[in-house]
Formats: sequence, C-alpha cells, structure tokens
Amino acid sequence: MSLLGIYFSKADLKAIATACSEAEKNTSGEIRVSVFSKTPTQFKDKDIMEIALDEFFRLGMDKTHDRTGILLLILLDRRKFQILGDEGIHTKIDQSVWDEVAESLSQDFKQHNYKTGVMNVVTKMGAILSEHFPRKNDDVNELTDEVSVR
Repeated sequence: MSLLGIYFSKADLKAIATACSEAEKNTSGEIRVSVFSKTPTQFKDKDIMEIALDEFFRLGMDKTHDRTGILLLILLDRRKFQILGDEGIHTKIDQSVWDEVAESLSQDFKQHNYKTGVMNVVTKMGAILSEHFPRKNDDVNELTDEVSVR
C-alpha cells in the first residue's frame, strides 16, 4: 500500500474535493489541495517551498483572474506541508494568518486527524478568502476542486 492509501482513502479525497467546492462558494478565490505520496526524484534536493511553487505553476494556479489561487501541498514521505497563496492574496492577507492556519493543521496531523484536518484548513481558507475576495456575480470556478495526487 502506498503512503497515500495509509493517510487518505478515495472517499477522503472526494470529501476534501467537496470541501474545496463548498469553501469557494463565498469567495472568488481558488483553493487546491495536492498530495504527494513520495517526493518526485527531481525534487529530492528541494525544500518544500520550492516544491510548492513548482506544483502551484504546474496546476495553473497562477492563471486565475485576480491571482487569488491558494494551494495546500502535502508531502507524505517528508511529513510536511506548505500553504502557498498567489500574489493577489498576499496584497491583502498577511503570512501570519496562513501560519496560524498551518499550525491548526499541524495539531490535527499530530492527532492523526488527516482528512478532518485538511477539510478544516480548506474551510478556514475559504472563510479568510471570502472576507477579502467575496464571490462576484460573474464568478466562475477557474480550477478543478479535485485533489491532485502524485
């Protein structure tokens, strides 16, 4: 069994995707979750921020209309994660806000609450984004809500 199967079932991934969809209902922001079971070889010497940046661009998150994409990247083999927002988000929301959200996920992961932790973080991301980037009348879902698995 891969690390992914140990931490997340297919039903868990579907529930997380649904949480992304729900979290985006009140914001023009775009939320994605990406889970790496094993860090790809080309990233073995990279830190998590570099990997998150690569994944952010690979998923096209830099192409949203208002630059309001935000990624939660989880590296299961390294037992690390990174929250990375686009430049539109950083103009209005301080990094300390995301650090606080990250701390709550750390606590959930320490208690082995993987699915619940990710869903809670996605919900928090949506709530924070909705304060600064409310949903517009012409808003469309620019990115899939599916969890990217590698």
